[in-house]
Amino acid sequence: MPEQNNASAKRFAVMDLGTNTFHLLIAEKSTEGFRIVHQQTEAVKIGEGGINKGIIQQAAFSRGIKAMQDFKKHIDEAAATEVRAIATSALRNAANGNDFIAEVKAQAGIQIEIIDGAKEAAFIYKGIEASGVLTEKNSLIVDIGGGSVEFIIGNEDETLWKQSFEIGAARLMDKFHKVDPMNVVSIKAMTAYLNQQLVPLFQAAMQYKPTFLIGSSGAFESFAEVIELEAGRKFDLKSTKSYEFDTDDLLYLIERLIKSTHAKRATMKGIIPVRVDMIVSASLLTIYLMQKLGLVDVWMSTYSLKEGVLAEMMGR
Repeated sequence: MPEQNNASAKRFAVMDLGTNTFHLLIAEKSTEGFRIVHQQTEAVKIGEGGINKGIIQQAAFSRGIKAMQDFKKHIDEAAATEVRAIATSALRNAANGNDFIAEVKAQAGIQIEIIDGAKEAAFIYKGIEASGVLTEKNSLIVDIGGGSVEFIIGNEDETLWKQSFEIGAARLMDKFHKVDPMNVVSIKAMTAYLNQQLVPLFQAAMQYKPTFLIGSSGAFESFAEVIELEAGRKFDLKSTKSYEFDTDDLLYLIERLIKSTHAKRATMKGIIPVRVDMIVSASLLTIYLMQKLGLVDVWMSTYSLKEGVLAEMMGR
């Protein structure tokens, strides 16, 4: 349950409506930046069965409406007065995306904004910046969503380059992850596809020479959680803003995930159910980037798009 409303504190609600998960963050300003009043994630899987066909299937459509009605209840209980719902790749590219938006407005009273890839990348940078993980050196920020992947090269002062690519984990899984574990032929096909799709990224990396790879939430949170829990250490994502990977630990985990079966991944503590299958294509993309761009210093930030939207709403 959300905490009781403090009449003197203005409350903000941000919804990030992704391809796999819908997120709700309700917060108020604090000296640290913001204080979370309520936070929840729903595994809506809006792209399930239709991600590469450009359609939201009926079951996914219904799950999405139900999640938005639930979010509205929490927003009202917390008495949040400024509300934004941001939709990205799956809704951006779905033929019936506008039908979903109209239905959410009618059923939950929430107006959804569809943003393009450039705006999505800008919000992600703002979120990463708020986490404090950026330095004066250039970093490559990677946000692996289900529908799209955003790449941003920047530092603590500015964004130098950004681009969104429609090669998210759900799209890659649908295209290449036909057998489990993935076979060598499929992995080679995916590598060839990434070589073709990511030419603008390679050109930007040559120009700006990023030193660090920063993974924005999502699969990177799972990587960190699995590594820490398997080492017998306590790890709380909710109280973590950023995390530095031991490169050997990360590469060892990625190798295991790529070779694993669904049943094996489902038993691994730290991998939420909605990520059990998509983490394979996310793992392949991560190791591909590390090897292709020679990036061995890898960090994770739990802050992403929704924190970036929140920072903008709070005027930060």
